[in-house]
Amino acid sequence: MVTPAIVISILLLPLLTFWVVGGHEKAPLGGAIGIGLAFAFFGIGHFVQTEAMTQMLPSFVPFPTEMVLLTGILELAVALGLFLPKTRKMAGYAAIAVRIVFFPVNVFAAFNHTGMGGHAWGPIYLLIRAPLQALLIWWTWHFVVRSNKPDFSAILGPG
Repeated sequence: MVTPAIVISILLLPLLTFWVVGGHEKAPLGGAIGIGLAFAFFGIGHFVQTEAMTQMLPSFVPFPTEMVLLTGILELAVALGLFLPKTRKMAGYAAIAVRIVFFPVNVFAAFNHTGMGGHAWGPIYLLIRAPLQALLIWWTWHFVVRSNKPDFSAILGPG
């Protein structure tokens, strides 16, 4: 159950750092960086824990290893898009879609007690996983998609 704590830390550390350093007006930038880092973490996980993630997939999914690797690439692409000013908002929508589309795999894994993450706990794990997914969707909407536009130019230069 370490992963949810890591994800929360990844989200909060940039948010709090930018809020302390730059005040309330810079906090959205920290929130946007946090979700970008979270997606990078998720994407890397697909390459580090490939075998464990393939066990999370239902048997009817073709080419499970390749599917895990492709979805890892997708999450890394979303992360990159979250850092690029021209693609940030579209990447935010993609991040929300990914969280929604991938959630049924987490439900399947929990009901089948797979060993990845907390899924071995069974359906009870969804009491942690579902609110975390909701938080990630809200976080992305709040800090990336909605009308405020975090300015990454201080970090990445003009976009």
